[in-house]
Amino acid sequence: MLNMAIEKTKTPPKKPGLKSNIARLLRYTLARGLVLIITVIIGVYLAIIIANGGGYVDDIRKGQIKEQVGLRVMADESVRDLNHVEKKEYEERLYQLELERLNLDRPFWARSHEYLINGLTLNLGRAEYLLSDSGSRQVRDILGERLFPTLLLMATGQLLLFFISITFALFLSRRYGSVIDKIVVALAPTSAAPAWFFGIFLILLFAAVLGWLPFGGMVSAPPPSNRFLYALSVLKHMILPVSSIVVSSVFITSYHWRTFFLIYSSEDYVEMAKAKGLPSSVIERRYVLRPTLPTIITSFALTLISLWTGAIVLETVFSWPGIGRLTQQAINMFDTPVIVATVVVYAYLLAITVFLLDIIYAVVDPRVKLGVEGNKS
Repeated sequence: MLNMAIEKTKTPPKKPGLKSNIARLLRYTLARGLVLIITVIIGVYLAIIIANGGGYVDDIRKGQIKEQVGLRVMADESVRDLNHVEKKEYEERLYQLELERLNLDRPFWARSHEYLINGLTLNLGRAEYLLSDSGSRQVRDILGERLFPTLLLMATGQLLLFFISITFALFLSRRYGSVIDKIVVALAPTSAAPAWFFGIFLILLFAAVLGWLPFGGMVSAPPPSNRFLYALSVLKHMILPVSSIVVSSVFITSYHWRTFFLIYSSEDYVEMAKAKGLPSSVIERRYVLRPTLPTIITSFALTLISLWTGAIVLETVFSWPGIGRLTQQAINMFDTPVIVATVVVYAYLLAITVFLLDIIYAVVDPRVKLGVEGNKS
């Protein structure tokens, strides 16, 4: 009797309240954000070192400056009366002044931290060879013109890929073993090829053979003056690259997610929901789709990151005026400031993508949101 009285007087453990959950989520968000910031800093610093070849590019630029100064001295009539030694001294003074003006008078490793700060703030000065559409050499202007096309293309392709894959996976889970299910299983290995590979075939079929769609670019030439016609032209040019993104990953993602849906649809609580007579749409949404969301988000995050990194070749194939094509042009022309700037932009895009997916993951899965403290409560 005494034990029963003691048990009755015990208060049940309180569940964490809304404020506590929000505080834990904020701590989780800050921790993930700090880790991503450190990762971006390390990645940008390594990119600066690699793009400069550990100082090798500076040596090339010094050689070019020395050659330009020598040609300038030879063409200067005011120094023609000087002897050979005086000409060399005059040329060396001009060379040193030019190095100081371009901040090349110090070793590369002593200036690398300045490059890092400038890189993180995209304060990279002037490009060496590339120009913006307005004729500016400022790296910020060049990137500003190329960032929106990349975001437009990749965001559209990724959102379509996500919703098409999840809808198709649910459709396949209801028709396990059917002909269409077997076709998807057979086509899943084709997703090993990147998006640009499928893009080449789509260009050959719909642009070269059928002539239905343009070969590449973002808008017709000359661009339509009417805004509505301009938007239609952009949509028409987006069809092939967006289709390449979707086709390259839709079969493997649908196959993966269909497998998870099949696993969860065979659980006891799903059978009980069916026995209660709940509609199939409610069962799929509440008892099949919701438990699989963390796994689906993880899979989608990996696909998302691979698509971001693959944008360089994809945009080059379709002549899409985005960050990816700019990166290819900068590499071909060895334009170091633009190379570093594009790497920084991709680092920011990847970090933001991973950060947002982490937050979504924490909101969807309470175990991640509550963390260790949630397990203790």
